[in-house]
Amino acid sequence: MGEPERDQQGGARAATAVRPSGSVAPDGTTDTAGAESRAKRAWQWGWHPLRGHFRSPGHPRLWFELLLIGISYWVYSLVRNAVPEMQNRAERNAHDVWHLEQTLGFAWEKSINHAFDSVGWLITGMNYYYATLHFIMTIGVLVWLFRTQPGRYAAARFALFVTTAIALFGYYFYPLAPPRLMDGGGFVDTVAKHHTWGSMASGDMATVSNQFAAMPSMHIGWSLWCGLTLAFLARRRWVRVVALLYPLATLLVIVASANHFFMDAVAGATCTGIGLVSSRLVYRRWVFAFPRSNAEPTTLTGTAPAKGEGDEDTAAVAVAATAGDARTDARTDGRTGTHSDGDAETDQDTERAPVAANR
Repeated sequence: MGEPERDQQGGARAATAVRPSGSVAPDGTTDTAGAESRAKRAWQWGWHPLRGHFRSPGHPRLWFELLLIGISYWVYSLVRNAVPEMQNRAERNAHDVWHLEQTLGFAWEKSINHAFDSVGWLITGMNYYYATLHFIMTIGVLVWLFRTQPGRYAAARFALFVTTAIALFGYYFYPLAPPRLMDGGGFVDTVAKHHTWGSMASGDMATVSNQFAAMPSMHIGWSLWCGLTLAFLARRRWVRVVALLYPLATLLVIVASANHFFMDAVAGATCTGIGLVSSRLVYRRWVFAFPRSNAEPTTLTGTAPAKGEGDEDTAAVAVAATAGDARTDARTDGRTGTHSDGDAETDQDTERAPVAANR
C-alpha cells in the first residue's frame, strides 16, 4: 500500500491510498499500465522492422527467397489440385462464358484453334510453349531481379504473390472447363490429337492435376507480370520490346491450343493489375520507383534493420521543434527590441528634465 492522501469533501476527511503501478487493490484488481506498456513495446518490436522493410526493402537473402518461393509454390499446387473437380458445374460455367463471348462479339477461339491445328509443327511448338515457358520465364525474371535489381525485388515479388493468391480463389469458387474439354463446343484437343504434352491436365497427368482450374489464366497473369517488369526495368530496348510481346504471344498460344477462353485471359490480367496496385499500396511506391540496389538489408530477410527505419517521424518532429524555437526567438527578440527602445527614450527624457529646471 502507498501513502494515504487526504480528500476534503463535504466537511469530512476521507483517506485514500495511492497504489504503485502494478500493485493489487483490496478488491483484487490490478493496475494495467504495466501490461499496456509491455504490449506497446511488443507491437513496436514487431512493427518497426516491418515498416522499415516496406519503406526500404533492402537486399534480399538467397536462402530466405528460396524457402519462401518453395513453400509458396507448394501451397499453390496443393490448393489448386485439391479443389473438388465439379465437372457438371465446370461444364455449365464454360457454356456460360462461351455464350457471353458470343453475345459480346469476340468468340473467336474456335476459328483460331482450327486454323493453328492445321499446321502440325506450329501447334506442337505451341503445346510445348504452353507447358514450359510460363514457369521458365517467371523463375528467370525473379532470378534476374534478385541479381541485378535487389532494391526492387521485394516489391515485384509481392505483386506476383498477390496475383497468384487471387487466382486460387477463382480456381476454388469458379471451376471452369477449358474449351478443349467442353462438351459440344467443337474445339480440337491439340495435345491429344498430336500426342504432345502441352498441359498437365491432359493424358496421364490429368489424374494428378485439376482439369477445371482455368479461370483466371495464370499463363496470362504471370506473363503479363514478366512483361511489365522487364519493360520498365530492362535497359536494352530490344529486351523491352520482346517483353511487351511476350504476354501477347502467350495469349495466342492459350487460345490456339484451346486451353483458355479470352475471358480467362481478361481475368488473369485483372489479377496482375490488382497485384501491382497492392504492391504500390503496401510499399508506397511503384516497383520501378525503388533504387536498383539498396545496401542496407532489413530484418524481414533475416538481417539487421536499415538505419533510420523509424527515424523519419523523429526527424520531422525535430525540424518542427527547431522551426518553433526559431519563431519563439524571433518574437522574443522583437519584444526585447521594443523594450530597449522605450528605455532609451526614458533615459533621454530624464536627461532633459534637469536642463529645463536650470532654465
